[in-house]
Amino acid sequence: MTVKNKHTRILIFLVCIILGFMITMQLKSHNQHQNVAVQRAEDLTVRLKEVQADRDKLAKELEEYRAGRISGAAQKEMDELKARAGETVMEGKGIVFTLDDSKQAAKGGENKNLYIIHDEDLLRVINELRSAGAEAISLNGQRLIGSSEVRCVGPTVLVNERRLASPFVISAIGDPQTLESSLKLRGGVIENFKFWGIKAEVVQSDKVRIPAFKGKRTFEFAKIVSEEEKKEAGQAAADAKGTADNQTGESSQKTAGGAQ
Repeated sequence: MTVKNKHTRILIFLVCIILGFMITMQLKSHNQHQNVAVQRAEDLTVRLKEVQADRDKLAKELEEYRAGRISGAAQKEMDELKARAGETVMEGKGIVFTLDDSKQAAKGGENKNLYIIHDEDLLRVINELRSAGAEAISLNGQRLIGSSEVRCVGPTVLVNERRLASPFVISAIGDPQTLESSLKLRGGVIENFKFWGIKAEVVQSDKVRIPAFKGKRTFEFAKIVSEEEKKEAGQAAADAKGTADNQTGESSQKTAGGAQ
């Protein structure tokens, strides 16, 4: 073997070693990149699941919050409706007005009924208080609502199917000064009562308590209107208005034509 051939083989051997080393490093780098990519994909998958879980949690909290707000608003509206209907106990500033039959004896020829309290007297007081802004009224512990009857039955007064007798105590919640002033007007209820010797005393109070209505509620002729019936009634009203407007326009045109 010549020296030249020997050098050639050595050179080829070195080249093979270098190529093998380079290929090995390339494969190793490729594997490392693959491992990093796989790891990143796994990390992203875990992170995605965490984000989805957070999103679902927030969505649930938002739904609960909205439901709570709606429930709270509905409850508030229900409480207000019950208060207006007299179904809840009310408390606040107001007045207490006491009436008692006169102790004076009727003079000759006078009607003795003028010296005692009647249903019309009580109704006048109640109407004065309502006009003065009373938010809740009771008569001898009976809550007065729109359908409460106040009428004489013999020597007593029937209120919410309960017989009440003098003295009468009317409690009202509202601005105390305004309520009292409404009863003390010149020629008003108190002045009229005192003319006949009927006891009429009004006291302002920072804490007037009005009980809830306990009578019966019956509707013989009235009924609740459904949403569909409301729509039909609204459409009928709109149609009637349109017809009336058309007739008015035609009448105006005829009048104008006649004037020409």
